[in-house]
Amino acid sequence: MFAKLFELRDKKLKENKKKGFTLVELIVVLVILAILAALLIPALTGYINKAKEKSITAETRQAVMAAQTLVDEKYSELNTTEAGQITVGSADKDTVKISDIKELAEVSGKIDKVVVVDGKVTKVKYTNQGKTCYYTAGTDGKQSTYDYTKPNDWDK
Repeated sequence: MFAKLFELRDKKLKENKKKGFTLVELIVVLVILAILAALLIPALTGYINKAKEKSITAETRQAVMAAQTLVDEKYSELNTTEAGQITVGSADKDTVKISDIKELAEVSGKIDKVVVVDGKVTKVKYTNQGKTCYYTAGTDGKQSTYDYTKPNDWDK
């Protein structure tokens, strides 16, 4: 009688035994996931850097447009008899303040340099989050450029 009870109990235990993953199978899955993560992280990092560069370029464009707008306003205030040259820097009658440019552009970075020649913004240096973007206006049919490395002719 006890033999039958033990047989019945063993049969019940075998039926109730749930199927699951072994430790080896779980380790294999984790290794595969780690390999996939190792492949994807560098690719995602590249996309993040490209997005930051595009963001800095867009902010530099905003700063250039704001600077040109303020220079145009200042130019319209000059009398035609005055031969004043509009500059960017300290507060003067023919000067546009960098703080005003930053406020109008609504950018959070630092506008390091703005050069105005004959009423046109020709150069802007903008820095944000450790990245610097240089704007150089196109001349003689050349297109305007936004560079992340300092152009050779920047200091001219």
